[in-house]
Amino acid sequence: MTSKQMNPDGEERYATITNNASAIRAICSAVESTLGPKGLDTMLVGPQGDVIITNDGVTILEKMDVTHPAARLLIQVARAQQEQVGDGTTTATVLAGALLNEGVAQVVKGVPAAKVVRGIEQAAALAVESLKRRAIAVEGLDDPLLQRTAYIAGREHGDIARLVIEAAHIAGTDRLRDPAYCFADAVTAHEKAGNEVWPGLLLHKKPMNMQMEIDLEETPVLVLQDALEPDPVDEEALATEAGFRQYMEHKEQFRSNLRKLAELGIGFIAADRGVHQEAEQFFSDLGVMVLQRVSKADLQLICEHTGARPIKRIALHKPKQELQGYFGLAKKVSYDDKLSRIRLIGGTDRPMVTMIVGASTQEVVGERARIAKDAASAVQAAVRGGYLPGGGAVEIAVARELERYRDTVKDMEAFGVEAVIQALRKPLAQIVLNAGFNPLEKVEQAKAAQLVQDTDRVGIDCDTGNLMDCLEAGIVDPALVKVHALKAAAEVAGAILRIHTVIKMRSMAEL
Repeated sequence: MTSKQMNPDGEERYATITNNASAIRAICSAVESTLGPKGLDTMLVGPQGDVIITNDGVTILEKMDVTHPAARLLIQVARAQQEQVGDGTTTATVLAGALLNEGVAQVVKGVPAAKVVRGIEQAAALAVESLKRRAIAVEGLDDPLLQRTAYIAGREHGDIARLVIEAAHIAGTDRLRDPAYCFADAVTAHEKAGNEVWPGLLLHKKPMNMQMEIDLEETPVLVLQDALEPDPVDEEALATEAGFRQYMEHKEQFRSNLRKLAELGIGFIAADRGVHQEAEQFFSDLGVMVLQRVSKADLQLICEHTGARPIKRIALHKPKQELQGYFGLAKKVSYDDKLSRIRLIGGTDRPMVTMIVGASTQEVVGERARIAKDAASAVQAAVRGGYLPGGGAVEIAVARELERYRDTVKDMEAFGVEAVIQALRKPLAQIVLNAGFNPLEKVEQAKAAQLVQDTDRVGIDCDTGNLMDCLEAGIVDPALVKVHALKAAAEVAGAILRIHTVIKMRSMAEL
């Protein structure tokens, strides 16, 4: 009877935090079953009956119809993980959910939320440093464990893993280590294609002169950040004799510029706006490939790959020698009618690569592309930050390290440290659960074996349930993926644990 009298007060006191935790648990349950080699797929059904079948964490989370504000915070964690390293969204979500569950359990017991959050922050920082310290550097692009990284992140699709590694060799180590370069952006999938690594750009555009067979080699390239048309004249001015004369002068100047480009041997023109029909016909007669309304991102790639310097329309008035200084060089330009894409190989020493992933039907194109992007992101992350034993093994080792630290914490922050310890055991527990084994038993087995052998490499074989050396078995994950996942999980768990009250804001119309 005493407990019945106290429960309403307790429920009211912790209503917000338990409500948020329930929403987080609901979100986590949608992606937990996809973790590990025995993870299953999720079917997403749209309002018009469209269907996506995937086990990609960020896809599941972004496509879900979510209204709860705390749940949306968790989705932002997955999005941040995807933007930063391109892989590990499921791990980040699982860790965040486990951290929050453990933290809420401590708060409901009476531990101040601020103390729990502080302990989580301290423990997470120590865990991140431990992960970085344990990271093993990649020994070149031929490192067998780098290939295993691609294979595991590519959900054991061997053809995609081989494609990604081949493309990595073309991109080169320096390119992969460049923070501004996103290797996953080089992936494209097409149901009419076979797997292929193209050592250049594949532009999703059609040339204006489609009726021509264009296959150019060693040709100058012009990138125009403007429309390829005569200089404009105000409509009001056209009604006057002087305005009409100016219009005719502009048109003649435009024709002169076209002839100038032809005399300079231009073979490929890409403009970010429209192209005048006179220019289209003029260059069609000369066999020059012209693209109009090209995206700024593609124009930037063309400039980078060919060495072209983008210009405005007014720059076409420059003398030949000066104008020629803005040209780039393409070793090869052609139109692939089967893929409806422009193939371009630049003439600079700045390598570009495109991974073309084949698919049997339109329905599986998107999933094949997501798999290849995950594999590419994992390879780039491993090159940049090394790799760690996978399968949840290294997290168990870090949790053991935090246990020793927790024993030295005399304040109530120890409860927050304990939350991180329990959360770090969650990935292995979920992986073995998805494989059909008892997670409590297997986690303790792995923990005991690591303690006896003083290693962070012992995990669980999901086929047999036996202990195994993850590095010997080639079960590895990029260190950056694990580091960022833990950081993001700790941040969102701390943010949600601090929320005491939720208030709906007035709309802008009411202010």
